[in-house]
Amino acid sequence: MIKKILLSSFIFVSAITAKAQLAQYKVLAVGFYNVENFFDTIHDPNKKDEDFTPEGSYHYNTEIYNQKLHNIASVFQKLGTDVTPDGPAIIGMAEVENDNVLKDIVQQPEIKNRNYKYAWFYTPDERGISVAMLYNPKYFKLISSEPVHVPLESLGQKRPTRDILHVYGVLAGDTVHVLVNHWPSKSGGEAASAPGRKLAASVNKKIFDSIIAANANAKVLIMGDLNDNPNSEGVIEVLNAKDEKGETELTDIYNPWIKMYKRGIGTESYQGEWNLIDQIMISGSFIKNNNNKWKYYKEEIFNRDFLVNKIGQYKGLPHRSFAGPKWINGYSDHFPVVMYFIEK
Repeated sequence: MIKKILLSSFIFVSAITAKAQLAQYKVLAVGFYNVENFFDTIHDPNKKDEDFTPEGSYHYNTEIYNQKLHNIASVFQKLGTDVTPDGPAIIGMAEVENDNVLKDIVQQPEIKNRNYKYAWFYTPDERGISVAMLYNPKYFKLISSEPVHVPLESLGQKRPTRDILHVYGVLAGDTVHVLVNHWPSKSGGEAASAPGRKLAASVNKKIFDSIIAANANAKVLIMGDLNDNPNSEGVIEVLNAKDEKGETELTDIYNPWIKMYKRGIGTESYQGEWNLIDQIMISGSFIKNNNNKWKYYKEEIFNRDFLVNKIGQYKGLPHRSFAGPKWINGYSDHFPVVMYFIEK
Protein backbone atom coordinates (compact mmCIF):
# COMPACT_ATOMS: atom_id res chain seq x y z
CA MET A 1 0.00 0.00 0.00
CA ILE A 2 2.84 2.38 0.90
CA LYS A 3 4.54 1.59 -2.42
CA LYS A 4 1.30 2.34 -4.30
CA ILE A 5 0.90 5.66 -2.45
CA LEU A 6 4.51 6.60 -3.22
CA LEU A 7 4.06 5.69 -6.88
CA SER A 8 0.87 7.73 -7.14
CA SER A 9 2.61 10.67 -5.48
CA PHE A 10 5.52 10.38 -7.93
CA ILE A 11 3.18 10.38 -10.93
CA PHE A 12 1.30 13.37 -9.52
CA VAL A 13 4.49 15.33 -8.84
CA SER A 14 5.83 14.41 -12.31
CA ALA A 15 2.66 15.72 -13.92
CA ILE A 16 2.95 19.00 -11.98
CA THR A 17 6.62 19.30 -12.96
CA ALA A 18 5.83 18.70 -16.63
CA LYS A 19 3.13 21.38 -16.56
CA ALA A 20 5.47 23.81 -14.79
CA GLN A 21 8.14 23.22 -17.42
CA LEU A 22 5.60 23.65 -20.24
CA ALA A 23 4.47 26.94 -18.68
CA GLN A 24 7.88 28.37 -19.61
CA TYR A 25 7.00 27.97 -23.29
CA LYS A 26 4.48 29.31 -25.74
CA VAL A 27 2.49 26.43 -27.22
CA LEU A 28 0.81 25.98 -30.60
CA ALA A 29 -1.52 23.17 -31.67
CA VAL A 30 -2.11 21.95 -35.22
CA GLY A 31 -4.89 19.44 -35.89
CA PHE A 32 -6.36 17.28 -38.62
CA TYR A 33 -9.80 15.68 -38.79
CA ASN A 34 -11.64 13.63 -41.39
CA VAL A 35 -15.12 14.97 -40.69
CA GLU A 36 -16.93 12.13 -42.51
CA ASN A 37 -19.32 13.19 -45.27
CA PHE A 38 -19.59 16.82 -44.25
CA PHE A 39 -22.19 17.78 -46.85
CA ASP A 40 -24.76 20.52 -46.98
CA THR A 41 -28.30 19.50 -47.99
CA ILE A 42 -28.26 21.05 -51.48
CA HIS A 43 -27.67 18.93 -54.57
CA ASP A 44 -24.71 19.96 -56.72
CA PRO A 45 -25.69 18.94 -60.29
CA ASN A 46 -22.01 18.38 -61.12
CA LYS A 47 -21.43 15.94 -58.26
CA LYS A 48 -22.79 12.61 -57.07
CA ASP A 49 -24.06 13.93 -53.75
CA GLU A 50 -27.71 12.88 -54.06
CA ASP A 51 -27.49 10.57 -51.03
CA PHE A 52 -26.87 13.57 -48.81
CA THR A 53 -30.01 15.49 -49.64
CA PRO A 54 -33.45 15.36 -47.96
CA GLU A 55 -34.72 13.05 -50.73
CA GLY A 56 -31.61 10.88 -50.73
CA SER A 57 -30.94 7.54 -49.07
CA TYR A 58 -29.55 9.22 -45.92
CA HIS A 59 -32.56 11.57 -45.61
CA TYR A 60 -30.02 14.30 -44.96
CA ASN A 61 -32.25 17.20 -43.95
CA THR A 62 -31.65 20.57 -42.31
CA GLU A 63 -32.13 19.17 -38.82
CA ILE A 64 -29.43 16.53 -39.32
CA TYR A 65 -27.11 19.02 -41.00
CA ASN A 66 -27.43 21.49 -38.11
CA GLN A 67 -26.70 18.72 -35.63
CA LYS A 68 -23.68 17.65 -37.68
CA LEU A 69 -22.41 21.25 -37.58
CA HIS A 70 -22.83 21.35 -33.81
CA ASN A 71 -21.11 17.99 -33.32
CA ILE A 72 -18.05 18.85 -35.43
CA ALA A 73 -17.77 22.31 -33.85
CA SER A 74 -17.84 20.73 -30.39
CA VAL A 75 -14.84 18.58 -31.36
CA PHE A 76 -12.93 21.62 -32.61
CA GLN A 77 -13.85 23.44 -29.41
CA LYS A 78 -12.14 20.79 -27.27
CA LEU A 79 -9.32 19.71 -29.58
CA GLY A 80 -5.92 20.46 -28.06
CA THR A 81 -7.25 22.63 -25.24
CA ASP A 82 -5.69 20.38 -22.58
CA VAL A 83 -2.36 21.88 -23.67
CA THR A 84 -3.28 25.27 -25.14
CA PRO A 85 -6.57 27.02 -24.26
CA ASP A 86 -7.09 28.58 -27.69
CA GLY A 87 -7.18 25.17 -29.39
CA PRO A 88 -5.57 24.56 -32.78
CA ALA A 89 -4.11 27.45 -34.74
CA ILE A 90 -4.64 25.29 -37.85
CA ILE A 91 -7.08 22.46 -38.52
CA GLY A 92 -6.82 20.43 -41.72
CA MET A 93 -10.07 18.77 -42.80
CA ALA A 94 -11.08 15.98 -45.17
CA GLU A 95 -14.49 15.08 -46.65
CA VAL A 96 -15.71 18.67 -46.84
CA GLU A 97 -18.24 19.28 -49.63
CA ASN A 98 -17.90 23.01 -50.19
CA ASP A 99 -17.43 26.46 -48.72
CA ASN A 100 -21.06 26.53 -47.58
CA VAL A 101 -20.29 24.07 -44.78
CA LEU A 102 -17.09 25.97 -43.97
CA LYS A 103 -18.97 29.26 -43.71
CA ASP A 104 -21.45 27.55 -41.40
CA ILE A 105 -18.95 25.70 -39.21
CA VAL A 106 -16.88 28.79 -38.34
CA GLN A 107 -20.09 30.52 -37.19
CA GLN A 108 -21.03 27.79 -34.73
CA PRO A 109 -21.25 29.16 -31.16
CA GLU A 110 -18.72 26.62 -29.86
CA ILE A 111 -15.88 28.17 -31.89
CA LYS A 112 -17.21 31.47 -33.24
CA ASN A 113 -15.08 33.54 -30.85
CA ARG A 114 -11.90 32.12 -32.42
CA ASN A 115 -12.78 33.83 -35.72
CA TYR A 116 -11.56 30.91 -37.83
CA LYS A 117 -11.00 31.60 -41.53
CA TYR A 118 -10.56 28.92 -44.17
CA ALA A 119 -8.76 27.91 -47.36
CA TRP A 120 -10.61 25.65 -49.78
CA PHE A 121 -10.96 24.91 -53.51
CA TYR A 122 -13.61 23.11 -55.56
CA THR A 123 -12.67 19.46 -55.93
CA PRO A 124 -12.46 17.13 -58.95
CA ASP A 125 -13.70 14.28 -56.75
CA GLU A 126 -16.91 12.80 -58.21
CA ARG A 127 -18.76 12.84 -54.89
CA GLY A 128 -17.70 16.40 -54.23
CA ILE A 129 -15.65 15.81 -51.08
CA SER A 130 -12.47 17.83 -50.75
CA VAL A 131 -9.89 18.98 -48.23
CA ALA A 132 -9.85 22.33 -46.46
CA MET A 133 -7.92 24.19 -43.80
CA LEU A 134 -9.29 26.30 -40.97
CA TYR A 135 -6.93 28.80 -39.40
CA ASN A 136 -7.12 31.15 -36.46
CA PRO A 137 -6.04 34.63 -37.66
CA LYS A 138 -4.71 35.32 -34.18
CA TYR A 139 -1.92 32.84 -34.98
CA PHE A 140 -1.84 32.37 -38.75
CA LYS A 141 -1.65 34.90 -41.56
CA LEU A 142 -2.49 33.52 -44.99
CA ILE A 143 -0.12 34.48 -47.81
CA SER A 144 -1.28 32.12 -50.56
CA SER A 145 -3.17 28.89 -51.21
CA GLU A 146 -3.58 26.65 -54.24
CA PRO A 147 -4.91 23.23 -55.24
CA VAL A 148 -2.35 20.75 -56.58
CA HIS A 149 -3.58 18.05 -58.94
CA VAL A 150 -2.87 14.35 -58.33
CA PRO A 151 -2.83 12.94 -61.90
CA LEU A 152 -4.53 9.56 -61.51
CA GLU A 153 -5.23 9.69 -65.24
CA SER A 154 -1.52 9.02 -65.76
CA LEU A 155 -2.18 5.59 -64.22
CA GLY A 156 -5.09 4.95 -66.57
CA GLN A 157 -7.69 5.67 -63.89
CA LYS A 158 -10.83 7.53 -64.94
CA ARG A 159 -12.07 8.60 -61.52
CA PRO A 160 -10.26 11.71 -60.23
CA THR A 161 -9.17 12.07 -56.63
CA ARG A 162 -8.95 15.02 -54.27
CA ASP A 163 -6.44 17.78 -54.96
CA ILE A 164 -3.75 18.52 -52.41
CA LEU A 165 -4.30 21.87 -50.71
CA HIS A 166 -1.03 23.83 -50.48
CA VAL A 167 -1.26 26.72 -48.03
CA TYR A 168 1.57 29.15 -47.33
CA GLY A 169 1.56 31.66 -44.50
CA VAL A 170 3.02 32.99 -41.29
CA LEU A 171 2.39 30.87 -38.21
CA ALA A 172 2.93 32.99 -35.11
CA GLY A 173 5.97 34.74 -36.54
CA ASP A 174 7.42 31.90 -38.61
CA THR A 175 6.66 31.08 -42.24
CA VAL A 176 5.21 27.64 -42.88
CA HIS A 177 3.89 25.54 -45.76
CA VAL A 178 0.91 23.24 -45.12
CA LEU A 179 -0.05 20.38 -47.44
CA VAL A 180 -3.54 19.01 -46.69
CA ASN A 181 -4.24 15.58 -48.21
CA HIS A 182 -6.93 12.98 -48.75
CA TRP A 183 -5.27 10.18 -50.70
CA PRO A 184 -7.22 7.73 -52.92
CA SER A 185 -9.19 5.10 -51.04
CA LYS A 186 -8.62 1.34 -51.09
CA SER A 187 -11.72 0.80 -53.21
CA GLY A 188 -11.01 -2.13 -55.52
CA GLY A 189 -8.51 -3.64 -53.11
CA GLU A 190 -5.32 -2.45 -51.45
CA ALA A 191 -2.94 -3.78 -54.10
CA ALA A 192 -4.90 -2.39 -57.03
CA SER A 193 -5.33 1.02 -55.43
CA ALA A 194 -1.82 1.37 -53.94
CA PRO A 195 -0.30 3.04 -57.05
CA GLY A 196 -2.73 5.94 -56.66
CA ARG A 197 -1.66 6.59 -53.09
CA LYS A 198 2.02 6.30 -54.02
CA LEU A 199 1.37 8.83 -56.75
CA ALA A 200 -0.22 11.20 -54.22
CA ALA A 201 2.83 10.70 -52.00
CA SER A 202 5.13 11.53 -54.91
CA VAL A 203 3.26 14.79 -55.58
CA ASN A 204 3.74 15.74 -51.93
CA LYS A 205 7.42 14.84 -52.16
CA LYS A 206 7.86 16.95 -55.27
CA ILE A 207 6.30 19.97 -53.54
CA PHE A 208 8.34 19.33 -50.41
CA ASP A 209 11.61 19.02 -52.32
CA SER A 210 10.98 22.22 -54.27
CA ILE A 211 10.30 24.12 -51.03
CA ILE A 212 13.40 22.73 -49.33
CA ALA A 213 15.57 23.36 -52.40
CA ALA A 214 14.65 27.04 -52.18
CA ASN A 215 15.18 27.18 -48.39
CA ALA A 216 16.61 24.28 -46.40
CA ASN A 217 15.24 25.81 -43.19
CA ALA A 218 11.67 25.99 -44.51
CA LYS A 219 9.00 24.55 -42.25
CA VAL A 220 6.54 22.17 -43.88
CA LEU A 221 3.54 20.31 -42.47
CA ILE A 222 2.16 17.34 -44.44
CA MET A 223 -1.17 16.23 -43.02
CA GLY A 224 -4.20 14.28 -44.04
CA ASP A 225 -6.21 11.12 -44.35
CA LEU A 226 -3.70 9.07 -46.32
CA ASN A 227 -5.83 5.91 -46.52
CA ASP A 228 -2.47 4.31 -45.75
CA ASN A 229 -0.79 3.42 -42.49
CA PRO A 230 2.52 4.99 -41.43
CA ASN A 231 4.45 1.90 -42.58
CA SER A 232 3.11 2.08 -46.16
CA GLU A 233 5.34 2.36 -49.21
CA GLY A 234 4.02 5.85 -49.92
CA VAL A 235 5.10 7.10 -46.49
CA ILE A 236 8.30 5.10 -45.95
CA GLU A 237 9.70 4.79 -49.48
CA VAL A 238 8.28 7.75 -51.39
CA LEU A 239 8.27 10.38 -48.66
CA ASN A 240 11.22 8.67 -46.96
CA ALA A 241 9.72 9.60 -43.60
CA LYS A 242 11.84 9.02 -40.49
CA ASP A 243 10.56 7.72 -37.17
CA GLU A 244 13.51 8.84 -35.04
CA LYS A 245 14.10 12.50 -34.21
CA GLY A 246 17.81 11.87 -33.88
CA GLU A 247 17.98 10.49 -37.42
CA THR A 248 15.93 13.31 -38.94
CA GLU A 249 18.07 15.84 -40.75
CA LEU A 250 17.02 19.41 -41.52
CA THR A 251 15.75 18.49 -44.99
CA ASP A 252 14.04 15.23 -43.98
CA ILE A 253 10.42 14.41 -43.11
CA TYR A 254 9.67 13.20 -39.58
CA ASN A 255 6.64 11.00 -38.87
CA PRO A 256 6.05 10.24 -35.17
CA TRP A 257 2.95 8.17 -35.96
CA ILE A 258 5.10 5.26 -37.17
CA LYS A 259 5.96 4.31 -33.60
CA MET A 260 2.40 4.85 -32.41
CA TYR A 261 1.04 2.55 -35.12
CA LYS A 262 3.48 -0.16 -34.08
CA ARG A 263 1.86 -0.03 -30.63
CA GLY A 264 -1.51 -0.91 -32.18
CA ILE A 265 -3.10 2.51 -31.80
CA GLY A 266 -5.23 3.95 -34.59
CA THR A 267 -7.62 6.63 -35.76
CA GLU A 268 -9.99 4.42 -37.74
CA SER A 269 -11.03 0.78 -37.66
CA TYR A 270 -11.87 -1.47 -40.59
CA GLN A 271 -13.01 -5.08 -40.22
CA GLY A 272 -11.84 -5.18 -36.60
CA GLU A 273 -8.36 -3.81 -37.28
CA TRP A 274 -7.16 -0.40 -36.17
CA ASN A 275 -5.51 1.78 -38.80
CA LEU A 276 -3.61 5.00 -38.26
CA ILE A 277 -4.33 6.66 -41.58
CA ASP A 278 -4.73 10.21 -40.24
CA GLN A 279 -1.28 11.69 -39.81
CA ILE A 280 0.65 14.94 -39.48
CA MET A 281 4.27 14.87 -40.66
CA ILE A 282 6.80 17.66 -40.32
CA SER A 283 10.00 18.81 -41.96
CA GLY A 284 13.22 18.38 -40.01
CA SER A 285 13.31 22.14 -39.48
CA PHE A 286 10.72 21.71 -36.72
CA ILE A 287 13.30 19.61 -34.87
CA LYS A 288 16.60 21.17 -35.95
CA ASN A 289 16.23 24.84 -36.76
CA ASN A 290 18.37 27.94 -36.60
CA ASN A 291 15.82 30.38 -35.24
CA ASN A 292 14.56 28.17 -32.39
CA LYS A 293 10.96 29.06 -33.23
CA TRP A 294 8.17 26.51 -32.93
CA LYS A 295 9.92 23.25 -32.29
CA TYR A 296 8.11 19.93 -32.32
CA TYR A 297 6.87 18.92 -28.86
CA LYS A 298 4.47 15.96 -29.10
CA GLU A 299 1.39 14.54 -30.80
CA GLU A 300 -1.74 12.66 -29.83
CA ILE A 301 -4.77 10.89 -31.21
CA PHE A 302 -7.70 12.80 -29.78
CA ASN A 303 -9.79 9.78 -28.82
CA ARG A 304 -11.66 11.32 -25.92
CA ASP A 305 -14.50 9.40 -24.32
CA PHE A 306 -17.27 11.50 -25.89
CA LEU A 307 -15.98 10.52 -29.35
CA VAL A 308 -16.18 6.79 -28.65
CA ASN A 309 -19.28 4.73 -29.46
CA LYS A 310 -20.65 3.04 -26.34
CA ILE A 311 -23.09 0.48 -27.76
CA GLY A 312 -23.86 -1.83 -30.68
CA GLN A 313 -21.66 -3.14 -33.44
CA TYR A 314 -19.48 -0.01 -33.35
CA LYS A 315 -18.81 -0.17 -29.61
CA GLY A 316 -15.33 1.09 -28.80
CA LEU A 317 -14.91 2.68 -32.23
CA PRO A 318 -15.21 6.33 -33.25
CA HIS A 319 -18.81 7.48 -32.83
CA ARG A 320 -19.65 7.94 -36.48
CA SER A 321 -22.44 10.02 -38.00
CA PHE A 322 -24.40 7.20 -39.62
CA ALA A 323 -24.91 3.48 -39.12
CA GLY A 324 -25.67 2.50 -42.68
CA PRO A 325 -28.16 5.17 -43.83
CA LYS A 326 -29.42 5.82 -40.27
CA TRP A 327 -28.32 9.00 -38.51
CA ILE A 328 -26.92 8.11 -35.06
CA ASN A 329 -25.96 11.62 -33.99
CA GLY A 330 -22.23 11.01 -34.02
CA TYR A 331 -19.15 12.85 -35.17
CA SER A 332 -16.99 10.89 -37.60
CA ASP A 333 -15.69 7.40 -38.28
CA HIS A 334 -12.19 8.79 -37.61
CA PHE A 335 -10.56 10.24 -34.52
CA PRO A 336 -8.84 13.62 -34.96
CA VAL A 337 -5.08 13.97 -34.52
CA VAL A 338 -3.21 16.92 -33.06
CA MET A 339 0.43 17.96 -32.89
CA TYR A 340 1.97 20.50 -30.52
CA PHE A 341 4.88 22.90 -31.01
CA ILE A 342 6.69 25.01 -28.40
CA GLU A 343 8.78 28.15 -28.32
CA LYS A 344 10.50 29.74 -25.34
